[in-house]
Amino acid sequence: MRQARIAAGGRPVRAVPVDGATLLPLDGGRALREDEFMWQPAITGTVYGTLLNFKGALAALGDSVNAAPYQAPPAGPILYIKPANTLAAHGSLVELPPGQETLEIGAALGIVIGRRATRIDPAQAGDYIAGYTVVSDVSVPHASYYRPAVRHKCRDGYCPIGPWVMTREQVGNADALSMVVRINGEERQRNHTGNLLRPVAQLLADVTAFMSLEAGDVLLAGVPEGAPLVRAGDMVEIEIEQVGRLRHGIKAAPGEAA
Repeated sequence: MRQARIAAGGRPVRAVPVDGATLLPLDGGRALREDEFMWQPAITGTVYGTLLNFKGALAALGDSVNAAPYQAPPAGPILYIKPANTLAAHGSLVELPPGQETLEIGAALGIVIGRRATRIDPAQAGDYIAGYTVVSDVSVPHASYYRPAVRHKCRDGYCPIGPWVMTREQVGNADALSMVVRINGEERQRNHTGNLLRPVAQLLADVTAFMSLEAGDVLLAGVPEGAPLVRAGDMVEIEIEQVGRLRHGIKAAPGEAA
């Protein structure tokens, strides 16, 4: 089952999609057309991002991963947080910072946690996954992989997420999903979760080995290499097989022309 979070009649509502533009509230109300509700971020928990978990993303760094001060590829997951201020809904507009002309769009599979996960076994990982969603991990272009890039990744609205959460059972094998990014309708990136360095279950086990994840949290499986750049006025669409299609726009900073 797909489950979305929307606002209708001035109140939050959980609903299931009938089709792409009509949702049926779970409280028994009538079906709502898209012009009768507002999309909300599909989740309310903390979003944890994972760097360099696509094989191509790590390979793209070349010998630099062996340079000082680290002198070796990362032995464990490299995490960062997309805090609550970054969450944005399907159909939202992401704003460029003043003086910035481009943003990076990181397509990511969001692993939605169903119950508290602590030191789990990879073989039981599915028991802790409620479902999956589509995430646009928006960043100001930067080259920092080991230092927290808060100013680049944690701006307001820089984590559109949705449109809904698809249950784990409906998605099936999360390590066999195609991912496509389109900008203004043109395909700009294509990848596959089969290229994850740590598959979903192993990633969840490795992360919960040192920190607990709570119900409603989202762990991003990773962002592929070659993140597309976008400018003011662009429309972004990220589609993940079996999960959904997330859309959002890009707008200029206040006072700056598109």
